[in-house]
Amino acid sequence: MNNTKTRAAYISLLLICIAGGAVLYNLAFLISLLKSVTGWLTDTIGKMGYTGIVALMFLESSFFPFPSEVVLPPAGYLAWKGEMSFTAVLAAGIAGSILGALFNYWFALRFGRPFLLKYGKYFFVSEESLQKADLFFARHGHIGTLVGRLLPVIRQYISLPAGIARMKLDVFTIYTTIGAGIWALILTTVGYLLGEHQELLNDYMHVISFSCIAGAVLLAVLYILYVRRGEKKNLP
Repeated sequence: MNNTKTRAAYISLLLICIAGGAVLYNLAFLISLLKSVTGWLTDTIGKMGYTGIVALMFLESSFFPFPSEVVLPPAGYLAWKGEMSFTAVLAAGIAGSILGALFNYWFALRFGRPFLLKYGKYFFVSEESLQKADLFFARHGHIGTLVGRLLPVIRQYISLPAGIARMKLDVFTIYTTIGAGIWALILTTVGYLLGEHQELLNDYMHVISFSCIAGAVLLAVLYILYVRRGEKKNLP
């Protein structure tokens, strides 16, 4: 029964993340932002260099809703022009993402959990539900973190429940790095391949986003099938 409940909670969480990411990403805000700031960011990143990429990606992975879609593609374009190193851009993007995620994790661990333990009853969050969250992230936090890092909007905030649930820091960091690395590689490569045709970036962003969502769904399904297969093998 506990396994069934855990599995149901896991599937529900994934569906919420996927649906929320898909709906929020469709907002016209991001497209208009891309159109208005891409040129400015290209100039700014060129002046600030790799430190600027780390700083902007830190903001993207923390509380500030700053989309990485307007940071890494322009940096990839600068790599195409030979003004920056593709490898260094990628490393800076991943480093900023990890730092922002660790900040959110620490904040949630330091302040979020004590707050919920004290005032959670007013938000329909009990100590028992926190214990269930602890169990969930202990068993499935690695895949939840990885999938969350591939979903629009969700990737900025997946660190918060992980911190509240006291997910193991080394596991959290490893899977955050993998997810952030995949996302940073995709965006940097797109900027690099588009070259001087950066105006086409707006047309590609929906395709990139929903491709990542589809990949995240497939990854989640494969994981659930793997877990079920393991449970069947353990049955007497």
